[in-house]
Formats: sequence, structure tokens, C-alpha cells
Amino acid sequence: MSSGRARTEPRTRIMIRVEGIVQGVGFRPHVHSLARRLSLSGWVGNDGAGVFIEAEGTRENVARFEEELRGQAPPLAVVHRVTATAVPARGDRGFRITGSRDGGGRAALISPDVATCADCLAELFDPAGRRYRHAFVNCTNCGPRFTIVQDVPYDRPATTMAGFAMCEECTREYLDPDDRRFHAQPTCCPACGPTLRLAGPGDTDGDGDGDPIALAAALVRSGGVLAVKGLGGYHLAVDAGDEEAVRTLRSRKHREDRPFAVMVADLDAARALCELDGDAERLLTGPRRPIVLLPRRPDAPIAEAVSPGERRLGVMLPYTPVHHLLAGEITGPYVLTSGNLSDEPIAYRDRDAFTRLAGIADRFLTHDRPIHVRTDDSVVLATRGEGLPLRRSRGYAPEPLRLPHPVRRAVLACGAELKNTFCLAKGERAFVSHHIGDLENYETLCSFAEGIDHFRRLFGITPRVVAHDLHPEYLSTKYARDMDGVDLVGVQHHHAHIASCLADNREAGPVIGVAFDGLGYGADGTFWGGELLVADLTGFTRAGCLAPVPLPGGTAAIRHPWRMAAAHLDAVYGGAPPGDLAVISRHRDWDEVLAVARSGVNSPLTSSAGRLFDAVAAILGLSDTVTYEGQAASALEQRADPTEKSAYPVRLREAGELLVIQAGDLVRAVVDDLRERTDPATVSARFHNGLAAATAASCARLRSRTGIGTVALSGGVFQNRLLLDRLVRALRHRGFRVLTHQRVPPNDGGISLGQAAVAAARDLP
Repeated sequence: MSSGRARTEPRTRIMIRVEGIVQGVGFRPHVHSLARRLSLSGWVGNDGAGVFIEAEGTRENVARFEEELRGQAPPLAVVHRVTATAVPARGDRGFRITGSRDGGGRAALISPDVATCADCLAELFDPAGRRYRHAFVNCTNCGPRFTIVQDVPYDRPATTMAGFAMCEECTREYLDPDDRRFHAQPTCCPACGPTLRLAGPGDTDGDGDGDPIALAAALVRSGGVLAVKGLGGYHLAVDAGDEEAVRTLRSRKHREDRPFAVMVADLDAARALCELDGDAERLLTGPRRPIVLLPRRPDAPIAEAVSPGERRLGVMLPYTPVHHLLAGEITGPYVLTSGNLSDEPIAYRDRDAFTRLAGIADRFLTHDRPIHVRTDDSVVLATRGEGLPLRRSRGYAPEPLRLPHPVRRAVLACGAELKNTFCLAKGERAFVSHHIGDLENYETLCSFAEGIDHFRRLFGITPRVVAHDLHPEYLSTKYARDMDGVDLVGVQHHHAHIASCLADNREAGPVIGVAFDGLGYGADGTFWGGELLVADLTGFTRAGCLAPVPLPGGTAAIRHPWRMAAAHLDAVYGGAPPGDLAVISRHRDWDEVLAVARSGVNSPLTSSAGRLFDAVAAILGLSDTVTYEGQAASALEQRADPTEKSAYPVRLREAGELLVIQAGDLVRAVVDDLRERTDPATVSARFHNGLAAATAASCARLRSRTGIGTVALSGGVFQNRLLLDRLVRALRHRGFRVLTHQRVPPNDGGISLGQAAVAAARDLP
């Protein structure tokens, strides 16, 4: 009786448009399954704007279909908007997935690359299955996405899988609505998919005999250096417990001190190396699979050269079948670091990798599926909740971020010089790029320009407004100024930091912004870096800063923290610092550096918080010379005793409208404690506590002037978890609402989002 009534009920039809990350994540199969369950007719397909649907059936079932479509989605889908319009019923029968079509603009969103799911992992290690040990097993819920996409709509011909014709069995799965590979574009098997091979530096064809995984693992276990082709580029792998192998890799790669990341097979292996809590475990095992910085166990079976002098270790779990297979064969932790020479971009094209890595890797574990987009691993600091992003790349990009308000004209933001990302914004969406790197050489600049072109094409964005840093010598600034037919918007570096934090939290301000970093081009011609701003997205006022000191020798002072110690000690003691300070006796050219600082020649003033950390690290004998950004500050943080509660007192001084934090008080207190032979761990903790207390007191004084009760914290110094935690606690104790970064890094990797948000806010009618 019920089916008879259903046939006589009037039919209704709706046309639906779905926007969001709905291509390449099983959304069309989901729609197909839902429509079949509700006995609807019609179709679903992709175009450049997302997913289009026409669904026809009883009024009740169509309404239920629309409701479930809005409220439910496949695991990887992110639905931003669903719009439905009534259209005339057609009386057709059956529901189908149609071919993709042009049109609809370019609003479709591409999923990030996703770690191998549990179902595929089970197949990978099932001896009875046809994908047993197949290094490219994937399905609708996992596998490569962003790194293989060449164009939209997201269909196989528009990916780097286009050259691999599916076999009969894979085609059957691909076309079966009940199969989890239904319309999964990278679907393949050993009969029709890419081929893994092990090759020598001069042998791109590879070895013909033996299992490439077993041979590669044997090389690593014997102390060799292996190049591994991953999702977004080549990595270099060695046995993480082999001191000599790790040192060999450092020597060949010209990477002196910067820590290496380590890959382990599973959570149990991670627990043997680091202290884990529930949040850390979720980060490690989630679909994004970043490198997670974790407290290292003292007895961790890791070579000292992996992370020299560090209490933390960067750990990640396998995220591709190749990594799972290697982990199973190597059986212990292995270093997995970017395949490049120091400061170069990661190699991702095969010919380029074999050329550039020939002097580093002994063998290459590679394959014939091209990588379209170079993408480094993401890095996250384990904190409460989702963690603090330090490098947002694989697993996160190109997922868009929502802006506080829509963009009127499309924006390109070119980012900063170091840790560069760019950002394209249209409507409510900001597409922050994957990590590009430091724009200090031609290769990285090419990667930057190629990335912008790819994003413009992929998301259909033609920028009319281009935002850039004020520093005239940044390559990103020069790129912006070379563009024709656009309106340029210069954004001060620290305003961009605060705007980035605002946009990260989908707020427009005003706030009291604390921007602590290394160096940024200031509006007064000096180098800022320890700033208190009263800011919103449209503008800012510099309300306070750390007391400025000279930067002796310019960039030489960045590489040699003892020079900053000389500048800060001179600011405190003049020509008569305590003569028993070891930092002075260690450097014969101390007086010459002081003369340069006092002359002002190649010694611009700076209020940098990062350089203050450098100075204190050098005074404590932790770091006189650095080989990578933030090394001295990290050493100072690592040395601090987290149980120490006392803080060095710091005065605040009014200089007209500017509130000055007397950083010299911290330096003097450090020296006094050091001369009393106080444990450096205690000294470092008191320094951190004192800076946090002084900053919170400064914000309170600015609140009394402005009435603003919200503080935004941004800048690379806030990668320092100890300072961040201390300052957040002190501000909340004073009744402030505190904004910190959640989705983009506080360092210069988040600058492009801030620039885009400022440019968009200034462009409002």
C-alpha cells in the first residue's frame, strides 16, 4: 500500500549547489548513496564551483535529502554553503553521477593530502589482498590530493594520475556506488598504478631485482643515506639511532645544528621517544599527520646529532603507504628530513632531485607518479587542543580560511622574506599557500612565483589588490611592485602580524597587539621587533616597544648573538660592564664591535625581542653563533626551569606617547644572578617570567588609556611555549581576553594572511 501511495504523490525537484571542500573527498558518492536510499531521481556532478545536484522525489524525501545534505558529510568534506532552488519536475527515474563540466566559475576547493586510512592500511598488509604491499593504495577517504591536482574540476584527467589507465578490476571499483573507491580519482593497484623502484644517483631507471622497500630499508639499517619520494617532494632518511649516519647526513646536507624530524611506526614507538598526552596523540594520528614537537625522553634511543642540545623532538607517524612499508622494514625510528641542501627548496621533480641530491643520497626510492606541487611537511608545537602551527603545509594547505569580512576585490598578499607563504583572497575565503621557504635565492623565488600562478589558476582568482611588506629589498616586495594593473598596498610587518592573529580568530579588532619577533621594517626607519600596537585591520598606532639598542654590523648581529650581548650590555653599563663576564673575554674583537655599535654605521636601532633573547643566551654562554633562525632563543627556552616562579622586575617608561619597556633591567638582573653563580636554568626562567610580567603590565597601562580589553599575541617569539604560557596566564589574571594563533603560524608564515586581511579591510567601500 505504501509504495502505491508513493507513486501517486506529487513529485518535487530541487537544484542544489554545494560549495566547500567537496571534490576528491567522496562527496558525489555520498550524495549518490543518500539519493538512492531516499528513492530520488536526478544527478550529481562537479564543475569549477563545486558540486551541482538535481534531486526529484516526494516532497518529504526531497526535504529530508536537503536536510541530511546540510548536516552530514564524508569524513574529509568541508561544506561551506548549500543553496537550493525549486525547479520543475522532470519525471525521470534513477540517480546517476554525471561527468564533470566546465562553468560555474572557479570556486571549487581542493582537499589537502590525507594520510593513509585504516581500511587502506589493512589492505596494505593483507597477504591475501590484491593490494598487498602496494605502495600507492588509497581510496576516497585518503591519499594524495593537492600535490597531484593540476586543474579543476577534480577528475583523474586533471591530476598526475592521468597517465595511469585503470585496469578492469579498478574500473569496476571506481564505478561501484557501494565501493569506497567509487569515483576516487587516484584509484590504482599493482597492475595499473605507479611503480616503485630503487635507483642509484646516476641510474634513474632503477634496480630490476629485489623488493625496493626491503633493499631501501637494508641501506638505512646499514648506515646509508636514502632519498625517498614522498607526497610533496623528496626526503632524506637515515637510521635515527646511528650517530655516524646522522652526522654524515648533516655533513652532506650542510645542515649544522637545526634539528631533524624523526618518523616512527606507531604511537607505541613515539611513546618510547617522547612524552605524549591525549592532544599530542590526536595530532600524531590525525589525517593531517604533521611533525609534532614533543618533550623528549632522556633515555630515548636517538642519536645526539638528531636534535643537538634540544629537549624536544620533532616526531611524525607514516602518512603514505611507502612510509608505512619502510617503517615496518627498518623497525626503528628513522630521520626523515627535506630533500635539499641547506636553504634550498625541497626537490620534487625526479630529474632535479637526482641532480641536486646526487652528492647526498646513496640511493633513491622513487616512483613514476609526478608531483605537481612541492609541499613540505607541516610542523606543530604540541599545546592544548589542536596545537600551535609553526609551519602550515602538507595536510593543511590549500584548505581556505574564513576572513572576518568578505573581500571586495580579489587580493594577493606576497608575505615576508623568511618562512614565506603567499595568500590569495576572494569573497570570504583566504587561501594561504603551503610553506615556500626563505626568499633568499633564485630557486625559492621561482617556487614562490610558480605557486602563485598555480593558485590563481586553481581557484580562478585574478588579484586586483596586491599587498606587500614595507621592506624595499624583500624579494616578495619586489615581486609585488613588478606587477602591472594592480593597486599596491604596503603593510607594516608587525601590523601584519597582529592582523594575522585577528584574521586567524575571525575578528576585526581593535586590540592591543603584542608583536614580538626578530626584525621587521619599522615605520620610522628603524628595525622593530618588540612592539605594542593599538590596532585593527585597517591601521595601527605604535603605543609601546622594548627599549631599542643598536644592531652592531646589521645582519652579522643576527648570526652572532654575542654582538647583541655587547649592544645590550653597553646600553646598561656604558663603557664599564662587569669585567668578569665570560662573554666579553671570549671575543677579542669586543671593543671593535662596540665602536661600530656606537658609531651608528651599519648599526641601525632595533627594539627586537628576538635579539634580546639572543643577547641573554650569549651572556649565559648558551649560544655565541647560530646557524639557523631562532637557535639562540630556543636554547634559552630549553634551558629554563619551568618550576621557577620568581621574575626579574622591569620598569616602564613614558617617552611621549610611547610606552617603553626597559629591557635593560632584564639584562642587568641576568648579569647580577650570573655573577652570583645562580643556575642558568633559574636565570632563564626568571628572564622569561620578567618579560611576561612586564608585557602584561604594559598592556594594562594601555588598557587604561584606550579602554581595549583584548590582547592579540603574534610574532615568531611566541613560538616560545614558556613565554606564551606565562604571558597568557598573566594577561588573563589581569582580566584580559587573549587571542593567540590557531590556524596559521605566529611567525612570518602567517604574515601573508595578515597582509591580505589588511588590504581587504582598507578596500571596503
